[in-house]
Amino acid sequence: MPGPLYHVNATTLCPHGGQATVVSSNTRVMVSGMPVVTASDVATIAGCAFTVGNKPQPCVTIQWLVPATRVMVNGQPVILQTTPALCKSAEQIPQGPRTVVTNQTRVTGI
Repeated sequence: MPGPLYHVNATTLCPHGGQATVVSSNTRVMVSGMPVVTASDVATIAGCAFTVGNKPQPCVTIQWLVPATRVMVNGQPVILQTTPALCKSAEQIPQGPRTVVTNQTRVTGI
């Protein structure tokens, strides 16, 4: 599905309000002055307060499910704003989808 390219300064939240931060290995391709995120980049989440019963189960990472099919950076598919992704706990339990709050809208991909 086409969508705007996702970059490291985009504001993304887990379903419980924790904020995601992406560290990108890409230093060559920029949008809005920020590196584009690729499928090999790691997204971590801080500030998630989700609990199950008495056990804290905060979201800590994002797993990219279906990256772009036609746009590559350094041989890796890019992540789009519309790319499906799951927030996961430290035990790798899926907690729900991410929500992109702000992102650039000028450059799109498929």
